[in-house]
Amino acid sequence: MRHLQIPTVLSDQPPGPLSSQTVSNPGILVEPQATDLFQWQGHALVVGAGGIGQALADGLAQRAAGLQVHTAGPNRGNWRLDLGDDASLESFAALALERFRPLRLVICTAGLLHAGSLQPEKRLLQVNRDNLRRSFELNAFGPLLLAKALEPALPRNLPLHFASLSARVGSITDNRLGGWYAYRAAKAAQNQLLRTLAIEWRRRLPLACVTALHPGTTATGLSEPFRSSVPPSGLFSPERAANQLLEVLRSRNAEQSGGFVAWDGQPIPW
Repeated sequence: MRHLQIPTVLSDQPPGPLSSQTVSNPGILVEPQATDLFQWQGHALVVGAGGIGQALADGLAQRAAGLQVHTAGPNRGNWRLDLGDDASLESFAALALERFRPLRLVICTAGLLHAGSLQPEKRLLQVNRDNLRRSFELNAFGPLLLAKALEPALPRNLPLHFASLSARVGSITDNRLGGWYAYRAAKAAQNQLLRTLAIEWRRRLPLACVTALHPGTTATGLSEPFRSSVPPSGLFSPERAANQLLEVLRSRNAEQSGGFVAWDGQPIPW
């Protein structure tokens, strides 16, 4: 089995302004409709075919006629993919290279908040090593290893989006309530990893836009045990959440790569 290696980053500077019109590479040709995501041609992939994931796939199928939409997950989706299994990632990388080019849009919606004995911690005594590891495995490592697996299928000469669902609770600055040690830390780690990815891709895939997205509280199985105090106006259907996220991505470009933004397009402090 080939082990996945995280590439070395050569600069610690955050991504600065970058325009597709000023990229100094004569081989880059941008399609005329590049400014509108819904006019792109190629392939789109949604990883995690749960409530938001399926709604995103359905929304893209309805609004982006030029994109062939694929879904993937360990149990649901058009294709099988387990983000916690290197062999599955390796097989999927070969599949993407053969079937999904050019891959213009990737949205990772896979996430883990609770499952069996894994529950959000209310106090330090509830923290344990196995649950920390499980949360980081999917919420932090998964999106980055997905990016590595798919990188060969991503075009250098066309705009593209790579986005992953983060969460406002992953904001260190915004943490005023405490608790939820594993989930908070894993989402904060995901944010750092995606920011670092954006810096590297600024050089290697200069038309890529990497985004960590907060979808808001959505009526899915992930939030079900914890939304009793959420007012109806603050609880989104998967369809509404998906539509809002697509509009956010539609408004962003490579100049804004490396951002952490909410469902309404507003930046979230790290």
